[in-house]
Amino acid sequence: DENDTICCQEQINRSIYWADGFVFVYSITDYESYRVIRPLHQHIRKIHPNANIPLLLMANKGDLLRARQVSTKEGHQLANELGCPYSEVSARENFEGVHEAFQQLCQELSRIIGNCNGEKRRGLHLIRPKSPNMQELKRRLKQALSSKGKTATML
Repeated sequence: DENDTICCQEQINRSIYWADGFVFVYSITDYESYRVIRPLHQHIRKIHPNANIPLLLMANKGDLLRARQVSTKEGHQLANELGCPYSEVSARENFEGVHEAFQQLCQELSRIIGNCNGEKRRGLHLIRPKSPNMQELKRRLKQALSSKGKTATML
């Protein structure tokens, strides 16, 4: 129902506010998954307008070249627009590429947090919401998506 959808959206917004970094993942075989990244990034920027938050753009399914709908050039263009590193990976054939991409994000996060020099970390001067209960978040999202006669709302 509508209240569950609103509550789920609030949970997602709290999760975005609570996060210290983001990984945007799309499939090279699904242009729609690529197209959703910009609006999602804009939504995150509304919640974190001035924060220096590490981002990573990952194109998955790099092994399915014959089914490609998103070019490597488009991936690089989007990464430049978002100001973040870009990785094209295949979780199926080479998990090392996925691991390296996440390591890169973690190193950037450590660098940013380490540069605080004893100052309060970004956002900690505000009352940050408690880390969301992921099981509850998953339950509410599943419930919102399975509501009969309702359409799921994307960020």
